[in-house]
Amino acid sequence: MNAIEIRNVSKHFKDFSIEDLNFELPKGCICGLVGENGAGKSTTIRLIMRALRPDGGTIRVLGTDNAAPEFQQVKEDVGVVLDEAHFPETLNAQQVGSILRDTYARWDAAMYDGYLKRFGLPPKKLFRDYSRGMTMKLAIAAALSHDPKLLILDEATSGLDPIVRDEILDIFSDFTRDAERSVLISSHIVSDLEKLCDYIAFLHKGRLRFCREKDALLEEYAVVNCTRAQLADLPAEAVCGAEESPYGARALVKRALVSPAFSPEPASVEDVILYLVKGEKRK
Repeated sequence: MNAIEIRNVSKHFKDFSIEDLNFELPKGCICGLVGENGAGKSTTIRLIMRALRPDGGTIRVLGTDNAAPEFQQVKEDVGVVLDEAHFPETLNAQQVGSILRDTYARWDAAMYDGYLKRFGLPPKKLFRDYSRGMTMKLAIAAALSHDPKLLILDEATSGLDPIVRDEILDIFSDFTRDAERSVLISSHIVSDLEKLCDYIAFLHKGRLRFCREKDALLEEYAVVNCTRAQLADLPAEAVCGAEESPYGARALVKRALVSPAFSPEPASVEDVILYLVKGEKRK
């Protein structure tokens, strides 16, 4: 069973649309949802959680259609961190825990308290006095402390310093050591996703450009650094995107279509995304 299945989903707004969205998150895996600001990442997450209703298509979460009444119970198994944490500003972390204890059937107070200590969150400091980084850490602690089977994270590492971000990524990675657990995470920090994820889904202007296993994606593409004249010698069907400067050229290529004489180098996920967009603009 897949943790998430999205089939032919569309959602139309006045100046933006999600069109024909299709992708799957296999159980036990981590999928990174990446795209520029306004690409539709947060909209997609809200559609998955039924905070928005699609104009067409279907979404299944942990085997249940999210339009069915049974989805309300499935939410017990989903931990969510949105790009803005919304807790009453007059509460402190200890009081938030008391409320969530009565909200989730499997709430683990000891685990929650452990995360507060691990993240350095004062239990009696009011939420309104938290920094952005502290609010995100509190939201992550809450999401992890009710034994979810699926984490859905929208810019969950935003506002965190690199050391804490790295620790959080390790926690998400450890979470999926259990084959019944899965993670969907959106982030503009592509290097985080490359380090963490099994799959990468790339949204661009409301359309899914690809959803691929990360290792297969990086195996397919390479980067060539060359002169402008050498760029012209590359097979046109091999070049997915390029940029030129007075000092030379750099191109994203399909590795299998390029001679080793061009010395192709490994591409990063960020290279793939940036150059695919550059290639689209050149057409």
